Amino acid sequence: MKSRSLVLLPLVASIVGCASAPTAPNLRGLYDREAKYHDAKRNPVILIPGILGSRLKDSESNRIVWGAFTGEYADPETPDGARLVALPMREGAALRDLRDGVVSDGALDRLKISVLGLPIELGAYANILGTLGVGGYRDEQLGLAGAVDYGKEHFTCFQFDYDWRRDVVENAARLDAFIAEKRAYVKRDIEKRYGVADPDVKFDVVAHSMGGLVARYYLEYGAADLPSDGSVPAPTWAGAKNVERVILVGTPSGGSVKALTQLVDGVYFAPILPSYAPAILGTMPAIYELLPRGRHGALVDAADPNRKIDDLYDPALWERMGWGLASPSQDGVLAELLPDVSDAATRRRIALEHLRKCLSRAKRLAAALDAPLPSPPPRGLDLYLVAGDAVDTDATAAADATSGAVRIIGTAPGDGTVLRSSALLDERTGGAWSPHVVSPISFTGVQFLFTDHIGITKDPAFTDNILYRLLEEPRSTDGENRPVL
Repeated sequence: MKSRSLVLLPLVASIVGCASAPTAPNLRGLYDREAKYHDAKRNPVILIPGILGSRLKDSESNRIVWGAFTGEYADPETPDGARLVALPMREGAALRDLRDGVVSDGALDRLKISVLGLPIELGAYANILGTLGVGGYRDEQLGLAGAVDYGKEHFTCFQFDYDWRRDVVENAARLDAFIAEKRAYVKRDIEKRYGVADPDVKFDVVAHSMGGLVARYYLEYGAADLPSDGSVPAPTWAGAKNVERVILVGTPSGGSVKALTQLVDGVYFAPILPSYAPAILGTMPAIYELLPRGRHGALVDAADPNRKIDDLYDPALWERMGWGLASPSQDGVLAELLPDVSDAATRRRIALEHLRKCLSRAKRLAAALDAPLPSPPPRGLDLYLVAGDAVDTDATAAADATSGAVRIIGTAPGDGTVLRSSALLDERTGGAWSPHVVSPISFTGVQFLFTDHIGITKDPAFTDNILYRLLEEPRSTDGENRPVL
């Protein structure tokens, strides 16, 4: 018996070893040859961050509005800081005309905070940038900043920074201009380096979180605005002529319950960070554009959880519940945001009009992105999704008609911020079940990871597969052959 135990020990050890954590892939070993190979046909990459993913600064004072919590940053708990963080409100003005002196100032690869006077940096998009660097992509922002010396090599990676407070459609138009500028630069360099006259330059896009909504709208509609008559536009695929492969990472195509709770309650990131009042967030059209879909059962009546509240874009609902800009408790914040308006009733009227404009815009955008496609995506366009499905994520909220309070009553698989079903825009959610996903989005491929919203970007499976998608995987030649979910 003793000898049998001795014989079994190596076998037990090998079984235990098989159950241990897998070794991360050697990316440089896997992709070194591909990373070093550059020719006229290799697509440059555009990285599109999500909400909070671009640094914002005040162009007049140079104060950081978002991107650092140390030094002279815009503290939203002070009157002048609140006005810098919030977007302007003005009666009778379209959202696109409500502008301030705040501009985007680069994608945010690090978030600087201060704890007890000591500066600390939190990694944000550094994970994706590092992966692209392994793949041989030379980042323009890092190169121009002197962070990386690329010698005489030209840039093949571009970070699209944008004011994430503003409308997704508006930022899609900015993306169109950005791509035109970078395309001209790449064309000139290819002609100079490879002697190829007038090359047909196309980009690959990696878009995280809300950045994926900007990318999706751009692909389907280009720089076009939503129709002024409120109708649902027909996709022209105007943006697809400049893009070949898109990788969406944790994109909330069906919205996120967190957007609703944050518009209602504000945001309190951590004890060491300032809080952002509901009225401040309520000035930002983009957050309304992240609202979950009522048809998916995201919001129910607290008195009757079986009754779905279908239209989360209904201004009457927000006024009745006293949410966000409609909350009487926010008048003190409104007084800071509207210092020239001394009358509380006038401040409320301005705030409610702004609320109605934001909800209307968000509803129209959702209709444009949720509509079934009348025809398949154009040939040669590949659209991939990487999403999380192992973290309990807020899925259902209940609204109390008396107090207006919103509380989470149900969770479902996701990445802690975005539900699996939202990333897929799975229309079975809250509706009739079928064995296969029902979605208006025609994905070429989908990958699920077992980590949270930011953790996805540093997961070894993500870093390995994104380089495979960009560097090695054969390109689609016939969009009609793409898998249909």
